[in-house]
Amino acid sequence: MAVTAQHAPAVRISSPTGRWILLTTVLGSSMALLDSTVVNVALPRIGRDLDANLAALQWTVNAYMVTLAGLILLGGSLGDRYGRRRIFVLGVVWFASASLLCGLAPNVTVLIAARALQGIGGALLTPGSLALIQASFHPDDRGRAVGLWSGFGGIGAAVGPFLGGWLVAGPGWRWVFLLNIPVALVCAPVALRHVPESSAATGGTSPSQRGRGPGKGAAHGRFDVLGAALGALSLALVTYALIEARHGTLAVALTAAAGVLAAVAFVYVEKHRADPMVPPDIFASRQFTAVNLVTLCVYAAFGGFFFLTALQLQVVAGYSPLKAGTALLPTTVLMLLFSARSGALADRIGPRLPLTVGPLLCAVAMLLMLRVGKGAHYLTDVLPALLVMGAGMVTLVAPLTATVLASVDTSRAGLASGINNAAARAAGLIAVAALPLLAGMGPEAYRSADAFDVAFRRAMPICAAVLVVGAVLAFVAVRRPVKGCRRPECRTHGSVTTPPLETGRGGAASGTGPAS
Repeated sequence: MAVTAQHAPAVRISSPTGRWILLTTVLGSSMALLDSTVVNVALPRIGRDLDANLAALQWTVNAYMVTLAGLILLGGSLGDRYGRRRIFVLGVVWFASASLLCGLAPNVTVLIAARALQGIGGALLTPGSLALIQASFHPDDRGRAVGLWSGFGGIGAAVGPFLGGWLVAGPGWRWVFLLNIPVALVCAPVALRHVPESSAATGGTSPSQRGRGPGKGAAHGRFDVLGAALGALSLALVTYALIEARHGTLAVALTAAAGVLAAVAFVYVEKHRADPMVPPDIFASRQFTAVNLVTLCVYAAFGGFFFLTALQLQVVAGYSPLKAGTALLPTTVLMLLFSARSGALADRIGPRLPLTVGPLLCAVAMLLMLRVGKGAHYLTDVLPALLVMGAGMVTLVAPLTATVLASVDTSRAGLASGINNAAARAAGLIAVAALPLLAGMGPEAYRSADAFDVAFRRAMPICAAVLVVGAVLAFVAVRRPVKGCRRPECRTHGSVTTPPLETGRGGAASGTGPAS
């Protein structure tokens, strides 16, 4: 029989139910997390097997990110209103169904459409995994439960590129997606049988609801569907215009204009709606605005870097998918080992210095990647750049998350984290769309080692420059938070593609973990 939580959460981590909850949430979040780290490694094989050009490969990544970034806050609201377990299970089933369609896709058009559907599933399950832990566990066990969830998720993030490379080189790239099916077949039934149901009415709130007041907004079913749709539409149109801009047609210009108009309409709706998805007044905090600008710069560079590096290692350096996936491990391993210490250091010295030094270290790593060309040796050419990259990410990611939470009132910390997470995803997808254009990559560039190498050497300095802009913004605008402000509950982070997502402290304590 399924369990329903009607009162204060009281599940203990040592109980069978507690262990089932951890298993369910780790499996669910790992589906989305692994998908975000393994697809880049599979891109060259996808392009070859489906006869796809570079624009199609960009869309293979971005179709997923458009729907995920545009709908993730709405996904949290749906969980508040209709039950977190219910929406989480729906997300798992949706994600797995879309993964099946990806794995069976006969052509790249179907694959891109399926990836967009995958993003919708990700938007439903991603906010729910951590929210379920916080709404279910006894307060005395909640911190340990979040820590275990974050740790196991971080291990999944580290294994992801290696697993993706092995699958691509062995059974084939389709198994990168089909692997989600057995995971979902375990996750969904366990959740329905063993995980307590919770909602805004039974306690706890998600990032999307924080700051609206208890029982308001999502609890009454007033969803900002129009705002979510306009946000996703704007991202989709701008992405299309950037990817197709090399053709310079009237249709591209009209699409770009429509994307800008959709963005303006989104801002208008959010300003005039009683329960907006992104309340404009949260940007009255100069610190919050500044740290989100830093986030846009940093994660735009990261998005472009990981997209192009996975291709560079295979197309130019001649690495196998397995070797390319394994080559990227150091950044995640360093994050897992040292992010907690970085967060503690930032607590003592303030976030300004880490948020300045971290992007600069990452910029140096981008320039070191210029050493990676034909016949590149891993130990002397690739590894130094990735170690510096990992050091930069360790330096900045934990302080970035803490600064976001500390820049707003405690009651809006979860909302602030959700906005920051969505902003990072949007920055990454815009970078994947724009960077090949700025670097002069043609539609068939990834089929030629020489052509791709030339464009890659143009792209890395662009990424480095964007990181320098982020560092300057942090140095000029970020200040030490006031004492007594909100801090992340879990300090270990494993994701290299987005900052950790923090939920609100309503009926449950909050925490962070590996963002998917």
